[in-house]
Amino acid sequence: MRLDKYTAKALGLSRSQARDAIRAGRILLNGEVCRAPDAHVPEGAAVACGETLLCAKQFVYIMLDKPKGVVSAAEDAHDTTVVDLVRPAFPRRNLFPAGRLDKTSTGFVLLTDDGAFAHDILAPGRHVEKVYSVLLDTPLTPEMIAGFSAGVQLADGSRMLPAQARPGGQGPCSAQVVLHQGVYHQIKRMFGVYGAGVQELRRTAIGGVALDEKLGPGGWRELTEAELACLQAKRS
Repeated sequence: MRLDKYTAKALGLSRSQARDAIRAGRILLNGEVCRAPDAHVPEGAAVACGETLLCAKQFVYIMLDKPKGVVSAAEDAHDTTVVDLVRPAFPRRNLFPAGRLDKTSTGFVLLTDDGAFAHDILAPGRHVEKVYSVLLDTPLTPEMIAGFSAGVQLADGSRMLPAQARPGGQGPCSAQVVLHQGVYHQIKRMFGVYGAGVQELRRTAIGGVALDEKLGPGGWRELTEAELACLQAKRS
Protein backbone atom coordinates (compact mmCIF):
# COMPACT_ATOMS: atom_id res chain seq x y z
CA MET A 1 0.00 0.00 0.00
CA ARG A 2 1.21 3.54 -0.77
CA LEU A 3 2.20 5.61 2.25
CA ASP A 4 -0.38 8.33 1.52
CA LYS A 5 -3.19 5.76 1.28
CA TYR A 6 -2.01 4.02 4.45
CA THR A 7 -1.82 7.32 6.35
CA ALA A 8 -5.23 8.45 5.11
CA LYS A 9 -6.86 5.21 6.24
CA ALA A 10 -5.14 5.21 9.62
CA LEU A 11 -5.87 8.85 10.48
CA GLY A 12 -9.21 9.30 8.71
CA LEU A 13 -7.77 11.93 6.37
CA SER A 14 -8.31 12.68 2.72
CA ARG A 15 -5.48 11.58 0.42
CA SER A 16 -4.45 15.22 -0.11
CA GLN A 17 -4.33 15.82 3.66
CA ALA A 18 -2.25 12.67 4.10
CA ARG A 19 0.17 13.81 1.41
CA ASP A 20 0.54 17.18 3.14
CA ALA A 21 1.33 15.44 6.45
CA ILE A 22 3.92 13.24 4.77
CA ARG A 23 5.62 16.11 2.96
CA ALA A 24 5.69 18.08 6.23
CA GLY A 25 7.77 15.30 7.77
CA ARG A 26 5.13 14.22 10.29
CA ILE A 27 5.10 10.55 9.20
CA LEU A 28 7.77 8.01 10.07
CA LEU A 29 8.30 4.81 8.10
CA ASN A 30 10.28 2.24 10.10
CA GLY A 31 11.54 4.99 12.39
CA GLU A 32 12.71 7.34 9.64
CA VAL A 33 10.96 10.45 8.32
CA CYS A 34 9.57 9.68 4.88
CA ARG A 35 8.46 12.60 2.70
CA ALA A 36 7.45 10.53 -0.34
CA PRO A 37 3.66 10.03 -0.50
CA ASP A 38 4.07 7.26 -3.07
CA ALA A 39 6.52 5.27 -0.94
CA HIS A 40 5.58 1.61 -0.62
CA VAL A 41 4.68 0.37 2.86
CA PRO A 42 6.03 -3.21 3.07
CA GLU A 43 4.19 -5.93 4.96
CA GLY A 44 4.96 -5.59 8.67
CA ALA A 45 6.41 -2.10 8.37
CA ALA A 46 5.98 0.35 11.27
CA VAL A 47 4.28 3.61 10.31
CA ALA A 48 3.97 6.32 12.94
CA CYS A 49 2.74 9.87 13.32
CA GLY A 50 5.13 11.32 15.87
CA GLU A 51 5.16 8.75 18.69
CA THR A 52 1.80 7.21 17.72
CA LEU A 53 2.03 3.95 15.79
CA LEU A 54 -0.53 3.86 13.01
CA CYS A 55 -2.54 0.89 11.85
CA ALA A 56 -4.37 1.15 8.52
CA LYS A 57 -6.85 -1.67 8.24
CA GLN A 58 -7.73 -2.66 4.71
CA PHE A 59 -11.32 -3.38 5.72
CA VAL A 60 -13.50 -2.97 8.78
CA TYR A 61 -16.17 -5.31 10.12
CA ILE A 62 -18.72 -3.90 12.55
CA MET A 63 -21.41 -5.49 14.72
CA LEU A 64 -24.34 -3.10 15.14
CA ASP A 65 -27.47 -3.53 17.27
CA LYS A 66 -30.03 -1.95 14.94
CA PRO A 67 -32.86 -0.07 16.66
CA LYS A 68 -36.42 0.17 15.35
CA GLY A 69 -37.02 2.91 12.81
CA VAL A 70 -33.53 2.73 11.29
CA VAL A 71 -33.24 1.42 7.75
CA SER A 72 -30.70 -1.16 6.59
CA ALA A 73 -29.04 0.87 3.86
CA ALA A 74 -25.88 2.86 3.23
CA GLU A 75 -27.87 6.03 2.62
CA ASP A 76 -31.48 7.17 2.53
CA ALA A 77 -33.03 10.51 1.67
CA HIS A 78 -35.61 10.38 4.46
CA ASP A 79 -34.62 7.97 7.22
CA THR A 80 -31.62 7.34 9.46
CA THR A 81 -29.57 4.42 8.17
CA VAL A 82 -27.43 1.85 9.92
CA VAL A 83 -24.36 3.46 8.34
CA ASP A 84 -25.37 6.87 9.72
CA LEU A 85 -25.02 5.40 13.23
CA VAL A 86 -21.32 4.64 12.76
CA ARG A 87 -20.33 7.25 10.16
CA PRO A 88 -18.73 9.71 12.65
CA ALA A 89 -16.16 7.05 13.59
CA PHE A 90 -15.51 5.99 9.97
CA PRO A 91 -16.01 9.16 7.92
CA ARG A 92 -14.03 8.00 4.88
CA ARG A 93 -15.10 4.36 4.78
CA ASN A 94 -17.63 3.24 2.16
CA LEU A 95 -19.57 1.08 4.60
CA PHE A 96 -22.74 -0.86 3.78
CA PRO A 97 -24.85 -3.50 5.53
CA ALA A 98 -24.08 -7.11 4.63
CA GLY A 99 -27.70 -8.21 4.77
CA ARG A 100 -30.80 -6.35 5.83
CA LEU A 101 -33.40 -6.12 8.54
CA ASP A 102 -36.83 -4.55 8.11
CA LYS A 103 -37.24 -1.01 9.40
CA THR A 104 -39.36 -2.28 12.31
CA SER A 105 -37.00 -5.16 13.18
CA THR A 106 -34.01 -4.95 15.52
CA GLY A 107 -30.74 -6.70 16.23
CA PHE A 108 -27.52 -7.77 14.57
CA VAL A 109 -26.56 -5.99 11.37
CA LEU A 110 -23.06 -6.55 10.00
CA LEU A 111 -21.45 -3.47 8.43
CA THR A 112 -18.33 -3.65 6.30
CA ASP A 113 -16.52 -2.14 3.32
CA ASP A 114 -15.29 -5.55 2.15
CA GLY A 115 -17.43 -6.36 -0.87
CA ALA A 116 -16.02 -9.84 -1.49
CA PHE A 117 -16.60 -10.81 2.15
CA ALA A 118 -20.20 -9.54 2.05
CA HIS A 119 -20.89 -11.36 -1.21
CA ASP A 120 -19.69 -14.65 0.22
CA ILE A 121 -21.68 -14.22 3.44
CA LEU A 122 -24.86 -13.41 1.50
CA ALA A 123 -24.44 -15.86 -1.39
CA PRO A 124 -27.46 -18.21 -1.55
CA GLY A 125 -25.23 -21.27 -1.91
CA ARG A 126 -23.41 -20.55 1.37
CA HIS A 127 -26.51 -21.00 3.58
CA VAL A 128 -24.98 -18.96 6.40
CA GLU A 129 -27.37 -19.36 9.32
CA LYS A 130 -29.07 -16.43 10.99
CA VAL A 131 -30.90 -16.69 14.31
CA TYR A 132 -33.94 -14.61 15.28
CA SER A 133 -36.08 -14.09 18.35
CA VAL A 134 -39.70 -13.70 17.28
CA LEU A 135 -42.85 -12.65 19.11
CA LEU A 136 -46.04 -13.88 17.45
CA ASP A 137 -49.65 -12.80 17.91
CA THR A 138 -50.61 -16.44 18.45
CA PRO A 139 -48.90 -19.41 20.14
CA LEU A 140 -46.25 -21.35 18.28
CA THR A 141 -47.73 -24.70 17.24
CA PRO A 142 -46.32 -28.14 16.38
CA GLU A 143 -47.67 -27.60 12.85
CA MET A 144 -45.51 -24.51 12.44
CA ILE A 145 -42.45 -26.29 13.82
CA ALA A 146 -42.92 -29.25 11.45
CA GLY A 147 -43.67 -27.01 8.49
CA PHE A 148 -40.55 -24.92 8.99
CA SER A 149 -38.46 -28.09 9.24
CA ALA A 150 -39.88 -29.42 5.96
CA GLY A 151 -39.58 -26.11 4.12
CA VAL A 152 -42.52 -23.72 4.04
CA GLN A 153 -44.26 -23.09 0.71
CA LEU A 154 -45.15 -19.40 0.59
CA ALA A 155 -48.38 -17.95 -0.76
CA ASP A 156 -46.69 -17.18 -4.10
CA GLY A 157 -45.75 -20.84 -4.53
CA SER A 158 -42.05 -20.54 -3.75
CA ARG A 159 -40.67 -23.08 -1.30
CA MET A 160 -38.20 -22.04 1.35
CA LEU A 161 -35.23 -24.08 2.48
CA PRO A 162 -35.79 -26.10 5.66
CA ALA A 163 -35.54 -23.88 8.74
CA GLN A 164 -35.85 -24.35 12.47
CA ALA A 165 -38.63 -22.92 14.62
CA ARG A 166 -38.70 -23.74 18.30
CA PRO A 167 -40.14 -22.29 21.52
CA GLY A 168 -38.38 -19.09 22.53
CA GLY A 169 -38.73 -19.50 26.26
CA GLN A 170 -40.55 -16.20 26.81
CA GLY A 171 -44.08 -17.57 26.74
CA PRO A 172 -46.19 -19.54 24.23
CA CYS A 173 -46.09 -16.78 21.61
CA SER A 174 -42.29 -16.47 21.54
CA ALA A 175 -40.14 -18.43 19.13
CA GLN A 176 -36.55 -18.81 18.02
CA VAL A 177 -36.11 -19.17 14.27
CA VAL A 178 -32.97 -20.24 12.42
CA LEU A 179 -32.83 -19.46 8.69
CA HIS A 180 -30.31 -20.58 6.08
CA GLN A 181 -31.29 -18.16 3.33
CA GLY A 182 -32.45 -14.58 2.97
CA VAL A 183 -35.75 -13.78 1.26
CA TYR A 184 -37.70 -10.53 1.49
CA HIS A 185 -39.88 -10.52 4.66
CA GLN A 186 -39.17 -14.25 4.88
CA ILE A 187 -40.08 -14.93 8.51
CA LYS A 188 -43.27 -12.86 8.35
CA ARG A 189 -44.33 -14.61 5.15
CA MET A 190 -43.52 -18.06 6.53
CA PHE A 191 -45.57 -17.56 9.68
CA GLY A 192 -48.27 -15.94 7.59
CA VAL A 193 -48.87 -19.29 5.88
CA TYR A 194 -50.12 -20.51 9.28
CA GLY A 195 -52.21 -17.42 9.96
CA ALA A 196 -49.73 -16.07 12.51
CA GLY A 197 -48.53 -12.47 12.60
CA VAL A 198 -45.08 -11.34 13.69
CA GLN A 199 -45.23 -8.58 16.30
CA GLU A 200 -41.51 -8.31 17.03
CA LEU A 201 -38.43 -9.69 15.30
CA ARG A 202 -34.85 -9.46 16.51
CA ARG A 203 -31.76 -10.99 14.87
CA THR A 204 -29.50 -12.42 17.56
CA ALA A 205 -26.73 -14.19 15.62
CA ILE A 206 -25.11 -14.49 12.19
CA GLY A 207 -22.98 -17.45 11.16
CA GLY A 208 -22.34 -18.60 14.72
CA VAL A 209 -21.45 -15.09 15.96
CA ALA A 210 -23.88 -13.91 18.65
CA LEU A 211 -24.94 -10.30 19.00
CA ASP A 212 -23.26 -8.61 21.95
CA GLU A 213 -26.34 -7.69 23.99
CA LYS A 214 -24.28 -5.21 26.02
CA LEU A 215 -24.23 -2.88 23.02
CA GLY A 216 -27.86 -1.84 23.36
CA PRO A 217 -29.99 -0.23 20.61
CA GLY A 218 -27.76 1.76 18.27
CA GLY A 219 -24.58 0.47 19.91
CA TRP A 220 -21.78 -1.02 17.88
CA ARG A 221 -18.23 -2.36 17.98
CA GLU A 222 -15.78 -3.91 15.58
CA LEU A 223 -15.76 -7.69 15.40
CA THR A 224 -13.09 -9.48 17.38
CA GLU A 225 -10.51 -11.53 15.51
CA ALA A 226 -12.22 -14.72 16.71
CA GLU A 227 -15.64 -13.53 15.51
CA LEU A 228 -14.26 -12.51 12.14
CA ALA A 229 -12.50 -15.86 11.78
CA CYS A 230 -15.79 -17.63 12.56
CA LEU A 231 -17.58 -15.73 9.79
CA GLN A 232 -14.72 -16.13 7.34
CA ALA A 233 -14.86 -19.90 7.85
CA LYS A 234 -18.40 -19.79 6.45
CA ARG A 235 -17.03 -18.45 3.16
CA SER A 236 -15.30 -21.68 2.19
